[in-house]
Amino acid sequence: MLTEQRHEMILKILEEKRSVTVLELTRLLDISESTARRDITELDKAGRLVKVFGGAVASKHNYLLTEPTVAQKKEVHREEKKRIARYAASLIEPQDFVYLDAGTTTGYMLDYLGQTSATFVTNAVAHAQKLAAGGGHVLLVGGTLKSSTEAVVGTMAALTLKDYHFTKGFFGTNGANREAGFTTPDANEALVKRTALEQCQKAYILCDSSKFHMVSSVTFAPFLAGTILTDNRPEEFKDIADIVLC
Repeated sequence: MLTEQRHEMILKILEEKRSVTVLELTRLLDISESTARRDITELDKAGRLVKVFGGAVASKHNYLLTEPTVAQKKEVHREEKKRIARYAASLIEPQDFVYLDAGTTTGYMLDYLGQTSATFVTNAVAHAQKLAAGGGHVLLVGGTLKSSTEAVVGTMAALTLKDYHFTKGFFGTNGANREAGFTTPDANEALVKRTALEQCQKAYILCDSSKFHMVSSVTFAPFLAGTILTDNRPEEFKDIADIVLC
């Protein structure tokens, strides 16, 4: 049996049982104790389970290592995203200098802005086009265009953002987790998000509740780096004041 096949079988067992011992794995998979321990160690290092004495338990986090396309994301949790976007748009005041991150939820904000004299900086080509078509004042960040998310990313974009000082910033995220913070699958996109967020007086993370407990490859900000706008607060986050229900 290939290593990858064993790993998938171990994870499937944990999905069903939530915990498993080394001896159980030797019996269920017909492998040696040393192989079972090695597989557990490798999966623990990859963050896909938690190694414990004598076995493993399921990770409490879900890992997202790939980036869905814009078209795919638009079809997921549409109403929740629109509700969050409507509230986020209401926070923008006439004289604000706003950073608007790429993403489907931030994109929905444009439907609720109306006429505004606020100035927008964005790394999303589609956002810039829609703002300009509506007569808005918009600056598009330059850099490398990532086709799957239609976002401008990379070092050039980050260097440009270091010169700006935003009154408010609105950011999307692929995952929101107390330990891992806010995460995204792409390091170049994480660099742009991190740089823009650092330049904001006030940062808002637009995060529908499906993103809680998700962890993606790269952290762009710690969990309390901005106010979270969401449709539903998980019970374990009741102690966090900086979560706003929309």
